[in-house]
Amino acid sequence: MAADGYDIHSIERKWQDRWAADGTYEVGNDDPRPPFYVLCMYPYPSGPAHMGHVRNYTFGDLIVRHRTMQGYGVLSPIGFDSFGLPAENAAIKTGVHPRVFTEARMEELKSSLKAIGASYDWRREIRSHDPSYIKWNQVIFTRFLERGLAYRANAPVNWCPGCQTVLANEQVLADGTCERSGDVVAKRDLEQWFFRITDYADELLHDLDALEWPERVKTMQRNWIGRSEGAEFDLAVDGNPDLRITVFTTRPDTSFGMTYAVLAPEHPLVPQLTTAENRETVEAFVERVGKESDIERLSTEGALEKRGVFTGTHVINPFTNQPVPVYLADYVLMGYGTGAIMAVPAEDQRDWDFATAYDLPIVRTVQPPPDWEGEAYTGDGPRINSEWLNGITDTATAKAKAIEWLEQQGIGARKVNYRLRDWLLSRQRFWGCPIPVVYCPTDGMVPVPEDQLPVLAPDDVEFRPTGESPLKSHEGFLHTTCPACGGPAQRETDTMDTFVDSSWYFLRFCDPWSDDQPFSLEAAARWMPVDQYIGGVEHAILHLMYARFYTKALADIGLAPPDVHEPFKRLFTQGMIRLDGAKMSKSKGNLVAPEEIVDQYGADALRLAHLFVGPPADDVDWETVAIEGTYRFVKRVWRLAVPDSDVPKADGEAAIEVTRATHRLINRISDDFDRWSYNTAVAACMEFVNLLMKEGTTDEAVDTLLLLMAPMAPHVTAELWERRHGTHVHEQLWPEADPDLAALQTVTMIVQVNGKVRDRIDVDPGLGEEEATALALASPRVQELLGGGQPTKVVARPPKLVNLVV
Repeated sequence: MAADGYDIHSIERKWQDRWAADGTYEVGNDDPRPPFYVLCMYPYPSGPAHMGHVRNYTFGDLIVRHRTMQGYGVLSPIGFDSFGLPAENAAIKTGVHPRVFTEARMEELKSSLKAIGASYDWRREIRSHDPSYIKWNQVIFTRFLERGLAYRANAPVNWCPGCQTVLANEQVLADGTCERSGDVVAKRDLEQWFFRITDYADELLHDLDALEWPERVKTMQRNWIGRSEGAEFDLAVDGNPDLRITVFTTRPDTSFGMTYAVLAPEHPLVPQLTTAENRETVEAFVERVGKESDIERLSTEGALEKRGVFTGTHVINPFTNQPVPVYLADYVLMGYGTGAIMAVPAEDQRDWDFATAYDLPIVRTVQPPPDWEGEAYTGDGPRINSEWLNGITDTATAKAKAIEWLEQQGIGARKVNYRLRDWLLSRQRFWGCPIPVVYCPTDGMVPVPEDQLPVLAPDDVEFRPTGESPLKSHEGFLHTTCPACGGPAQRETDTMDTFVDSSWYFLRFCDPWSDDQPFSLEAAARWMPVDQYIGGVEHAILHLMYARFYTKALADIGLAPPDVHEPFKRLFTQGMIRLDGAKMSKSKGNLVAPEEIVDQYGADALRLAHLFVGPPADDVDWETVAIEGTYRFVKRVWRLAVPDSDVPKADGEAAIEVTRATHRLINRISDDFDRWSYNTAVAACMEFVNLLMKEGTTDEAVDTLLLLMAPMAPHVTAELWERRHGTHVHEQLWPEADPDLAALQTVTMIVQVNGKVRDRIDVDPGLGEEEATALALASPRVQELLGGGQPTKVVARPPKLVNLVV
């Protein structure tokens, strides 16, 4: 579609080809300009771009172009998170190899990204499934293994029957289903590979404070790490004091009120603690709970009398020296704390409900206020029924005294616990990075030497409808020789969680050409941390936490610069796009193809529509995206700025006002860009175009408009600038406002009497309170209302408001 001489498609293709041929947004590691690293989360290649991609990458592209015009050498790389389950599931259904499927989808997505004018240094492109990336993934794994950061252990895991693989806790939704397939997740005991992320729990928590991230994202990470301070102590089994249960509590000061103890059904001491007369009931309970997800077990719904069972055993409460019964309950998980808790029903509502269901004693240890009408009381108050703690009102003091007593008795100590668990990275799938170890009858588990990496999955595999990984049955892959003794050995058939791939790709972007190390330390030190990272809030826990762990761990083992402790300095999480109230997604079948919009209106109009629709962090209903309005705006800019424009020139007072408005616009757009207020920036440009159409143009005004719009609408501004000046707008410097010209000559001051507007006066923006009050009192309308008298009070807020109270 042409817009009054503006042939949208030929001009947009022209500039996209020009940027690629000239390497406009390619940057070297020795670039003399100050560095600035902008990165949008690299995409999974599921096919052509959707509107979520367009929105995300338009924001990133704007920043790249803006910072380049500000004089920075901007690193703007792109790549593809190309391993993943969808490609393998497609192979199971269609027989097309995941590599073929994925690379076809990548080409579709690359074409879409180029069509919207996204500016990348394509020389640095990374693909997770490339052998070079697999090699360094595996090298990092073996280095982690050497340092004890990777290990293998038998553990209860989340098993998805639909995906036929293990899931991390974070990949199980709140309803107990798999985030990808929707199948109900079950528990299984399997030997799995883990990364020791818990070693970094304190560092991950502490370093959040210095990050320029949305507070809600930092809160989500803090909650997931879940640091809690308290005490860990032993409960001796009644009649068998050599057998002890270790419990953790954040409130040791309430221990006098412990009237029962609870173990997780999978606790290793359950068989020893279960008496003969209770064994059948206990075993049936353990079997039933083993089929439930953690989410189901932690639910507050359901009858509590069906959620616990008595073992027949008692333990001694060391604070009272009295026996208390030991129960199993589904809501206690082995993966958190010690897998055993002391229950104080008077100070915990779930314990209260459980005690009520099983007719167990309830003893208050904190006195509720006189008007308390609830059940469990969790607030502050004087200690009661607590012997040597009685009367203490300060919780911290009471906790410290209780811990001191435990330590003196030699049965407990101060303890810090975390909700964070080690990262389970094993996946029983084909389309992922192979884990580089072999199992030898003589030497046991042996890592593959670095000079034999990468270990690559074979192409000649059969994908079965069951979803089982074909690596398990591929004789050529499975059977190998031991690197240690040369004897027969078997390869590990598990592959790595795809979050491993995305946990360090931003570092590889710094030096993707390196063939003797994952990336050079010098290049990483130059660019890292990423100055601006952009992506969806759905990655607030998984990807961002793992990337932070990887960055810290790589620095500790010497593979990353020692002073780079965080991957992303600033984070922006954009809102999602909805259609008919539902999030746009391929799985929901409600995508709007950007190609259709670009074909009809052009990339610049689509970009401006995404910028204009509302604040970038807000969710957006596609129905509110005014693409036709931004298309008309592009046509108006074209008409205004072409060298043979029919819009008249401004002169006299009009030219002076246009000049002043031009410099005010520079300040406004610069400020809006810094505040991510792109919608108001587009609105300001629209208002300015209206002014020029009304008052006439000046060369400075039009050129400034093109410079300010260049990051937002790069094609039309590049074409117009070239026609006007013969040079490239994206190689110009960002304009700076003259403060004298940008200053408002007058502002309108509101004069109120008793809160009602009585006059408006044009005043100097710099006037003080006395001048403002004098002008207000001199107003004829105010004089009439005062009737010769004086106000009882004056509230002056110059230069905008004076309120006279009569």
